[in-house]
Amino acid sequence: MTHAVLPGRSPAERRAELRRLLATGETLIAPGVTDAAGLRLVEEAGFRVAYLTGAGLANAQYGLPDIGLISQREVADHVQRLASATDLPLIVDADTGYGGPLAVMRTVRLLEQAGAAAVQLEDQVLDKRCGHFDDHRLIPAEEMVAKIRAAVDARGDSGLVLVARTDARSAYGLDEAIRRARLYAKAGADVLFVEAPRTVEEMRTIGRELAGTPLLANIVEGGKTPELSVAELAELGFSIALFANYLMRSMLHAGRQALAHLKAAGETRSRTPHLLPWADRQTLFGLAAYTEVEQRYADG
Repeated sequence: MTHAVLPGRSPAERRAELRRLLATGETLIAPGVTDAAGLRLVEEAGFRVAYLTGAGLANAQYGLPDIGLISQREVADHVQRLASATDLPLIVDADTGYGGPLAVMRTVRLLEQAGAAAVQLEDQVLDKRCGHFDDHRLIPAEEMVAKIRAAVDARGDSGLVLVARTDARSAYGLDEAIRRARLYAKAGADVLFVEAPRTVEEMRTIGRELAGTPLLANIVEGGKTPELSVAELAELGFSIALFANYLMRSMLHAGRQALAHLKAAGETRSRTPHLLPWADRQTLFGLAAYTEVEQRYADG
């Protein structure tokens, strides 16, 4: 895989590409990323979209739990870093939008300017919690509808995709989650995300009751939702299969093993087969492309 010094596709082209992919009817796999290194791995593996996970951002970049402690500006700055390192459409978890309708409008504009292809908003209160935790508190559905309408107005004709997430399954049950999702679609959401259904039958109900709007399923290993395959999710009617923290947790597990070995053995030589080879590392980050451009300018 080769990399250009600058991404080849504009943010508008990436938003159009995401809309094109959603229109195909094929279920997209969206691996979660927390940094540009992970994003490069997602590209190299051949995926067509990536997802900036809010939980992963809090965990990996700030060492914090996913309880709503990351700010609007911190997310926007990180999106800009990631979008400048990829051509992939980037779906961005923007939590609650960081306030009411006016805050949501600013969030949408900031993330759009930073290079997001899609922005996800949820209906929890401002101090939100991971969807697979307990004890969720939600704003009234009417307030979330107002926030979605504000997001629609803020994006204008940019093509930004709006993902509306409801955590009502945990707080009030599946019927209320479906009711809210319908309201959010009517308000202008392009993709619906009913977080943390508990059974395959609940997922089947979501697919049936919300058919006609692209649906996102979030697979959290060890979480509340059944850990279905992409093929199974497609059969149930889901358009996006999100694996938000699979990559981060895999890398953390490998890192823990590597550091335990270093602490016990005092050397790394015997673990060389478990490391990304030096040359592969340089290829992953596009050293050859940068060297070529540098030489071009050096030669006049």
